[in-house]
Amino acid sequence: MQSNHIFKDNNFLNDYPMALTLENLRFVAKPILYEGQRPRELAFTMRPHPLSYMELPYDPEYTLYNSRLTPEKLDTATDDEMYWAVRTNVIFRHTGELPIEICGPDAEKLLNRVFTRNVSTVKPGRCYYQFACYHDGGIITDGVLLRLDENRFWMAQADGDLFSWYKAQAEGLDVNIKDPDVWVSQIQGPRSLDLLADVLDGPMPDPFRYFDCAEVRIAGQKCWISRSGFTNELGWEVYLLPDTDIPAIGNHIMEVGRSFDILLTGTPVFRARRIEAGLLNAGSDFGADTTPFDAGLGVFVEFDDRDFVGRKALEAADKSCRTWGMRVTDGVAHLGRVMTADGKYVGRVCSSGYSPYQGCGVCIVRMDDSALGPGTVIDVLCVDGSTKRGELCTLPMYDADRLIPRGKLVDIPKKPITVE
Repeated sequence: MQSNHIFKDNNFLNDYPMALTLENLRFVAKPILYEGQRPRELAFTMRPHPLSYMELPYDPEYTLYNSRLTPEKLDTATDDEMYWAVRTNVIFRHTGELPIEICGPDAEKLLNRVFTRNVSTVKPGRCYYQFACYHDGGIITDGVLLRLDENRFWMAQADGDLFSWYKAQAEGLDVNIKDPDVWVSQIQGPRSLDLLADVLDGPMPDPFRYFDCAEVRIAGQKCWISRSGFTNELGWEVYLLPDTDIPAIGNHIMEVGRSFDILLTGTPVFRARRIEAGLLNAGSDFGADTTPFDAGLGVFVEFDDRDFVGRKALEAADKSCRTWGMRVTDGVAHLGRVMTADGKYVGRVCSSGYSPYQGCGVCIVRMDDSALGPGTVIDVLCVDGSTKRGELCTLPMYDADRLIPRGKLVDIPKKPITVE
């Protein structure tokens, strides 16, 4: 039996001889009009964001994230135009983040058992970056923990399965763990808080500091907002609740946003920006085979009096960082084990993109040897097949004190800088 029966004809193989390796193919989900076919129950594993209708006119291509669809590509703008929009103005993006609710008298106790940072210090109305580890110290996934009330939390997680992990660790505790069917959209950029002031039904929350969260009303509908995002720009996220008129909120943001030249975007808006900022992506920049120390996240491991999962392994682990940024001269690095020094492979390119601001390729890399750090020059294979010079650097690549998302640095240049 011939294996090429999956193609329409053999011309495909002649035209794309490398396709069988799958490395040159990109897989996406596309919306198709439902025309009365029989029910398709597996569609639940590809759930659209309730505001995805906004994206449909722009030839969207979707990827899966937490079994939710998030736009990988929109023709509202080029990748570089999306980048500049979030750096200089304001963007609107519908995400695949998955908030899981943990509530009840023992909610805090469970979360202190699961996460590496102490939850007890987080006050209601505040957010906290968190991640969970396996018993061997490998990272499961990360996200932003919102403390809505004394005994009620949402963990807006990156891609991965924490729901089952909470359940597995909750034996003997008085706690309820559920998917509250909450969806998240991001409004990011230097003008984002001005837009927020205009879309709210009432006054701005006071205070509304970086990593604060608050319940508000937009277009007459209750929702939650947080001063967070995945761009390291000034911004906020809106948490859209079930049993509310979610389109009313989304339409109002877009309507008011017209006077701000708001841009609807997909994932390209944050690709280079979050690399520059050192915001790691679960599944590519870290995973079950990396400890928080490997990933440069050791500062978020608190060896206090809690016995959290993975503590013993992390106490014994090598505390050296192996994850750095990398700038690539005149090229965009290929993903994978493509970095060499003296003819030997020395690490992995975990994330890669092009920074219009820095005028070079930017990456997050994980080195085999922790002795190879900022200032190390290596050869790196690029997406065009050429080999270019790469130099390791610290993360974030600039704005080391994260003044931009705090609203303390607003004079962002619009022209590329010179990278030395």
